[in-house]
Amino acid sequence: MHVDELRTSLQSFGWPDYVVFCLMLAICAIIGIHFCLQLRRESKQLKHGDPEEAAKSAASYLVGGRKMKIFPITMSLIASFISGITLLGTPTEVYLYGAQYMYIMGSLILMGLCMFYIFLPVFHDLNLISTYKYLEQRYNRSLRLFGSVMFIMASLLWLPIVIYVPAIAFNQATGVNIHIVTPCVCVVCIFYTCIGGLKAVVWTDVIQTLIMFGAMALVLIKGTLDIGGPSVVWQRAKQTQRIETPNFNPDLTERYTFYSLVLGGVAHWLKSNAISQNMIQRYLSLPTLRHARIAIWTFIAGVLTFLAICGYAGLLIYATYADCDPLETKLAQRNDQLLPLLVMETLGAYPGLPGVFVAGVFSAALSSLSTGLNSLSAVVLEDFVKTFRRKPLSEAQTAFVMRSVVVLFGIIFVALVFVVEKLGAVLQLTITLTSVANGPLLGIFTAGVMLPWVNSKGALLGGFTSLLVMTWMCISAQHDLVTGDIVYQRKPYSTLGCNYTFAGVPGEFSSLPLDGANTTPAAASSFQLYRISYLYFTLFGALVTIVVALVVSLLLRESDVDAVDPRLLTPFVRRWLERRRNRRSQLPAGKHHQQHQQQKGKGKGKGKEKLRALHETTT
Repeated sequence: MHVDELRTSLQSFGWPDYVVFCLMLAICAIIGIHFCLQLRRESKQLKHGDPEEAAKSAASYLVGGRKMKIFPITMSLIASFISGITLLGTPTEVYLYGAQYMYIMGSLILMGLCMFYIFLPVFHDLNLISTYKYLEQRYNRSLRLFGSVMFIMASLLWLPIVIYVPAIAFNQATGVNIHIVTPCVCVVCIFYTCIGGLKAVVWTDVIQTLIMFGAMALVLIKGTLDIGGPSVVWQRAKQTQRIETPNFNPDLTERYTFYSLVLGGVAHWLKSNAISQNMIQRYLSLPTLRHARIAIWTFIAGVLTFLAICGYAGLLIYATYADCDPLETKLAQRNDQLLPLLVMETLGAYPGLPGVFVAGVFSAALSSLSTGLNSLSAVVLEDFVKTFRRKPLSEAQTAFVMRSVVVLFGIIFVALVFVVEKLGAVLQLTITLTSVANGPLLGIFTAGVMLPWVNSKGALLGGFTSLLVMTWMCISAQHDLVTGDIVYQRKPYSTLGCNYTFAGVPGEFSSLPLDGANTTPAAASSFQLYRISYLYFTLFGALVTIVVALVVSLLLRESDVDAVDPRLLTPFVRRWLERRRNRRSQLPAGKHHQQHQQQKGKGKGKGKEKLRALHETTT
């Protein structure tokens, strides 16, 4: 049998599978209708034309009235975080480059500590709807608009990939063109997000998370039994160096090292969880900070479990195709079709089960898409419409704006799938492209909550500088990857055991030395900044922002630390500021006056005022 014939025979998506898939979409739509009716009942109880009532209506739509429970919010956080990108991209990374990537799980715990102590107390105490309103309170309106635009840009780079990924799985299972299935499924997502608000998004996420876990469990259990058990998976992975100890090589250009996975990983998770409107909006829908902190750790436990499942899936794919690599033979036409290929070979003979898996992949994507659309609705309403409109919006106008944003951006994301299709493997692609916006954003927020010396001019200049640098780095890196100037070396693979014919000569392939060294050099021998590991990109962008912002703020000498509202700072910085103010209040009147005048002189940049203050003190 030729490889093309085999590929066609594996596309055995029967009517039971379509029924399961359509049932998942129907459940999501019904949940949206249920919460739409609930929102209408609440709306009838409000006084129409009252701006305060319109604000209550918006809060109910966008943050569930701040009365959500921990369990559904945790499930929604997991579903939003584990998109189809993680579901298909992580097994592909492990299959191609080994399990070194899985050490990034340690950085997720460090991210939880940063969230717990640094970011979440600030955002929850301020009772925000849009995260970017914080930037106006801490800096000024320009920074708020900058942050909102960066979020929209990051969404435009991320969500089309989220939509594209499940379409790959559906194409592998059915042969249906991705540009046919993508609009159909997205219409359902736009529908229930538009009419049901946050509550519909959260409860559909609960259903989708359960489907996601169930689908992966089916694949892993059946696939492991088919090849002889977990010991076979482990043995074959060890033979080809896919199971590795941490790599402590300090080379910044190496794809995965302990440092890139931990340092770069913390920044990567922080930008996705600590400052992202998508995630913070869910934490803020909980009634108290205590509830939000519990949600952090239950969310992390769920994500760690799912990452472990995805990592094992990558090893299982290799154990299944150890003697006949499907990428070399073109049985899988794209890297990210490896897991769907395993599903069709493992579960294809059982009617309905492939449908469960495809429903699981689409569930991961729909949860992320619905979350993104709901968050964009909040950002556009709070940061643009309300900011620039002089008169308060009525309830009807508020509802129209929120729902129009969902529909408009949904259409844009579907159209951008045509662009994403040309760009390469989804996991690295996503982290690389989104770091253009998320690096500067992470830097601005981190400087805001931790460095009271940073002022608005410094933060804005730092953000723009980082944006320009990251745009150059990301475009250059992705260009070299697509053109083949950067080639990452795969783990060993073979086509000697194929039982079908394909173009090419069967053989064994190993681009790695047998001593286990994991070399992944770029094509050029000289160091080029944009060829550092893609995991460093967000961290680098954040550091550029913070350094430039701090240096500019100190040079301008316009920062007044005592004028910063303590609520806008993380708790341990608040305590430092309070101790500083207490010490200053205990100083003698003359000395305190001198320090105040010196600070004023620094703020205005006038040396004469400093001399006058010194003279007054001495006299």
